[in-house]
Amino acid sequence: EEEPLSSFIHLQDKKKEFKQMQKVREAKEEAFRERMKVIVCRWKELCAEEVQLRSYAEKTERISKEDELPIQALKKASKERERTMQKENELWRAKKELEALRREHQKLCNRVKKYSTFNKNLEDMVKISQFEEIQEVIWRYNTLLRVSKDLLQSQQWDKEMSAQAKVLLKQYRPELEADILQYGNELEQLPECFDQTQKDVFLW
Repeated sequence: EEEPLSSFIHLQDKKKEFKQMQKVREAKEEAFRERMKVIVCRWKELCAEEVQLRSYAEKTERISKEDELPIQALKKASKERERTMQKENELWRAKKELEALRREHQKLCNRVKKYSTFNKNLEDMVKISQFEEIQEVIWRYNTLLRVSKDLLQSQQWDKEMSAQAKVLLKQYRPELEADILQYGNELEQLPECFDQTQKDVFLW
């Protein structure tokens, strides 16, 4: 009589532990989704800022060709180059943060897999328990199926978001590097424009 009672208590403890694990997993996945939304939003902001940088680069090029205010153009170009480097650092930090989120999600998946043995334990305990009813067993079985389905959906969603982040990084990284190189070339040419302007002023 004591053995079935002990088994029942052990089963109840396992059920509580499983519910707690499920709540933790749901909270972690919700935080993961929210963080991914923030990262994707930041990517879009960076793309919009990149368009502004290109527009300013074209404007700076026109100013340089017309030899108007070379010193001011040099300062602005230097500031824009600094901003470009900051955007590059932000992209790098976003990539690192995404990797950290993936590792955290993998840890959570591993913990859920660890508790997958609960299904086997549940079947064994039902055989010797005199206190479990059929409806309770069905409910627990459906719960395990739902957890397994949620885990598969979460893994699929993680793959899709990772693929999206890789596409964005692959798409905008070369363009950003090209812009940085272009700004560097413009900075090298501006002193020559400034010297030429000074010579023109002296000749005039």
